[in-house]
Amino acid sequence: MKILIEREPLMASIQNVMKAISSKPTIPILSGIKLEANQQEVTLTGSNSDITIESIIPSEEDGVVNIHEIVPGSVVIQAKFLPEIIRKLPENQVELSVDDDMNVLIKSGHAEFKLNGQDTEEYPQLPVLQTDNSFHLQIDLLKMLIRQTNFAVSVSETRPILTGVHLKLENEQLELVATDSHRLASRKINMTDTDGLTFNNVVIPGKSLSELNKILDDTQEPIQISVTDNQILFRTKHLYFLSRLLDGNYPETSRLIPNQSKTVVNVNSKDLIESIDRASLLAKDNRNNIVKLVTQGQNILQITSHSPEIGYVEETLETNAIEGEELKISFNAKYMIDALKAIGTDQVSINFTGAMRPFIMQPDEDDEPILQLITPVRTY
Repeated sequence: MKILIEREPLMASIQNVMKAISSKPTIPILSGIKLEANQQEVTLTGSNSDITIESIIPSEEDGVVNIHEIVPGSVVIQAKFLPEIIRKLPENQVELSVDDDMNVLIKSGHAEFKLNGQDTEEYPQLPVLQTDNSFHLQIDLLKMLIRQTNFAVSVSETRPILTGVHLKLENEQLELVATDSHRLASRKINMTDTDGLTFNNVVIPGKSLSELNKILDDTQEPIQISVTDNQILFRTKHLYFLSRLLDGNYPETSRLIPNQSKTVVNVNSKDLIESIDRASLLAKDNRNNIVKLVTQGQNILQITSHSPEIGYVEETLETNAIEGEELKISFNAKYMIDALKAIGTDQVSINFTGAMRPFIMQPDEDDEPILQLITPVRTY
């Protein structure tokens, strides 16, 4: 095997597949990157027990030559050293060759590295997913859906199913839901051309979605999403991202969402985020980062935080409108800020059903079917 390749696309592909490389793999050969070359392209693969990433470098695309010479072959190269070697090579072109004993020679300019490779025969065979159960999204839309929900997954393994995002498709509506039992994020979009495709118990690990979100460019290019019983494949023109799904049934979350409210606050999101952020400065030593909110007359909110060891902060914030009963409520400041940022609109509507009942936040004009729910903390 031999390739003469431009360093930039090679480095980008290495960085992509490195996100699937574990420092303590279950199978020793998975500590390496598999590199395969044929006459048209070079494919790099990284894998662990949760995700597999394949990054494809075409020989030429849109008139740009990525690979100047290809002698087909394959090898597994230790991932620990490869990224730094390629990054620090002196020239823009890299020559990589493999002999019959799986010795890898990397040359660029006057620099030369010799590494011990491994035979790809020992590399686990990757599953081939049928693409019958598939639908398409724009990449930038998928990234937005991940951003608006994935932050709310649980980081505790006490209930493993809650460490993932629940994906449901039915009646041509796609819904993503994440909850850690203290907060919940939900986002729905209407779909077309799903050909009646339906699934309702697909739970994707939050860590997988985080890595996928880092790899994907923010473009309007399409991404194909294929689902099986225990895996999900995200496929673009030059990238395959395969993730296992979490076992078990995701809890029914719709019953957590209140269907009535006693107090409704309409407020500017940026102003509220900044006020809560300032109030939380004295609450960060507190384990729950508690901030208190009290409705007052003339559409005013009072936002306070108190730390016995540090001090007290109080701020008033003018809202667009406050309707309904007077309210005193306490909540985790980080949860509130995360939710407001995820909604991402200038104005937000907050519906409260009492001091100890979960409250929901949505865009004020309800342009997008996005919902954020937070469970309050008992302090009064």
